[in-house]
Amino acid sequence: MKAQVFFETQGIFLKPDVQLGVGIEGRSKMHAFDLGCLDQKVIVECKSHTWTETGNVPSAKITTWNLAMYFFCAAPDGFRKIFFALKDYSEKRRETLLDYYLRLHDHLIPSDVEFWEYDEKTGQATRKK
Repeated sequence: MKAQVFFETQGIFLKPDVQLGVGIEGRSKMHAFDLGCLDQKVIVECKSHTWTETGNVPSAKITTWNLAMYFFCAAPDGFRKIFFALKDYSEKRRETLLDYYLRLHDHLIPSDVEFWEYDEKTGQATRKK
């Protein structure tokens, strides 16, 4: 898992499928985050979605990004929340899919979520927000 390896280089050691109770108004249900560490209080959702072959927005995939924002919102306080996305640049739109999401869906994003964009070509990730 590329995200897991990247975060290890940052001194953050994560495990896959970390279960955490999420919910609102005192109710909760277990949710498996893609990566996490309960001791370090870090949870990560990873997405490797790309633009469609014709350069259009992958609407159904963006819906899963919105769902990830909801899980972050419903997660317990005190956790570092990281959204880790594959970098996919659209020549047609002149932006990456993550930049597109941040620009148009900012109203759904909790203020404490970090966004990292992973470039497969370089093996590096850049923090976007």
